[in-house]
Amino acid sequence: MEQLLRAELRTATLRAFGSPGAGCISEGRAYDTDAGPVFVKVNRRTQARQMFEGEMASLEALQTTGLVRVPRPIKVIDLPGGGAAFVMEHLKMRSLSRAFVLLVVISWCSGGLSSFLSQASKLGDQMADLHLYNQKLRDKSKAEENTVGRRAEGAEPQYVTKFGFHTVTCCGFIPQVNEWQDDWPTFFARHRLQAQLDLIEKDYADREARELWSQLQVKIPDLFCGLEIVPALLHGDLWSGNVAEDDSGPVIYDPASFYGHSEFELAIALMFGGFPRSFFTAYHRKIPKAPGFDRRLLLYQLFNYLNHWNHFGQGYRSPSLGTMRKLLK
Repeated sequence: MEQLLRAELRTATLRAFGSPGAGCISEGRAYDTDAGPVFVKVNRRTQARQMFEGEMASLEALQTTGLVRVPRPIKVIDLPGGGAAFVMEHLKMRSLSRAFVLLVVISWCSGGLSSFLSQASKLGDQMADLHLYNQKLRDKSKAEENTVGRRAEGAEPQYVTKFGFHTVTCCGFIPQVNEWQDDWPTFFARHRLQAQLDLIEKDYADREARELWSQLQVKIPDLFCGLEIVPALLHGDLWSGNVAEDDSGPVIYDPASFYGHSEFELAIALMFGGFPRSFFTAYHRKIPKAPGFDRRLLLYQLFNYLNHWNHFGQGYRSPSLGTMRKLLK
């Protein structure tokens, strides 16, 4: 492995530091190199290259906006015998998760907790700016249509008119189809919910899930009546385990990006530990809740429960079916 990294990164120096990390999906290790410290994620699955190429494209898209801090992606490398490695910038990150807060509240002074809440608020502010980024490109494009001497095409980022992404991304290890669609409810029902339920049907043949979905899918368009949805660039998996901070502020990582409805991002941000209230307060100052927000949040949480069912098994069956029942009331 180290010989391969030396060759691919063209570095004489390759010195591991810190402790190896093992997440739910991939393993990771930090190294010093001639060009500075890097972090290397390793996955032995057959679809690892696809996973990492989607993550790399996501990081590039997020980084291009200049609105959120992400590790700079460097390279995806095929491994002998199968799998791949993903090399990115190493950042000295500290946890921003709620579990971390529960530990530090005991020992920190009030100033430490205040600093944490400030970082969470800053992240909420940044995520709102990210979600408004494409809308601002649209508004600028419209304003320039009748302006003499406007910039030439391609001179700056262009407004994205559809929902999807230019490549496959993976939420966990499951590939997500991101074929461009004009209509958000169609995209979400087909490429997110239906795709997850197809996997559940294949692996579990769950009759109740099948019956509930047959009733729910026809009601989905009603949740979006009267709502204008501008495609927003999303992180795509913004739970508390995928955010951190360094000395310059919040950092987000492990994205599964695509252009979708901004509200989708907030569903998992409220699940599995969640973010503090200061995050949502800052976010909604810039993007207020639209009518029907809470019902749509349930719909978006359903995707995350189904995704966890497909990743981690039957323990997520009950919340998945329970959420479908709530949406049918």
